[in-house]
Amino acid sequence: MGARRRIAASDAGLTLLELIIASSLLLILASAALPIFRFTVVRARESELRHNLREIRGAIDRYKDLADQLLVQVQVGSEGYPPDLETLVDGVSYGGTGTEKIRLLRRIPVDPMTGKAEWGLRSVQDDPDSTGWGGSNVFDVYSKSTGTALDGTKYSDW
Repeated sequence: MGARRRIAASDAGLTLLELIIASSLLLILASAALPIFRFTVVRARESELRHNLREIRGAIDRYKDLADQLLVQVQVGSEGYPPDLETLVDGVSYGGTGTEKIRLLRRIPVDPMTGKAEWGLRSVQDDPDSTGWGGSNVFDVYSKSTGTALDGTKYSDW
């Protein structure tokens, strides 16, 4: 009966060689999948950045349209653009009576590349390539990230 146990025990387990081969294959497959996963994460963050930029720029455009229609009061010299992004969130007096308030953004979106709700701002008076904000109005927004996208462009140029 003792001889039977030895045979059954050796057939039931894996040899050291089998474990090493299985571990090596698993390591090779995992190392091949890691770059694919990294690109997927970066693409998702880039997609979120595009969406957030479109959302903010759309709110700026809606504000400008309302100002051009004389439905919101604007400061002289602002060219009809909002003074800052918080104005889009806090809301502006709307209509002829000024008792209604319209909010154009629920919140300032977070820049997924920096992890902060801080954006680079450009006013109408600023140069197109400037990185400083004149402070009189918000004509455009850009990411403050210094990183480069998968397509080779800078996030700040989007």
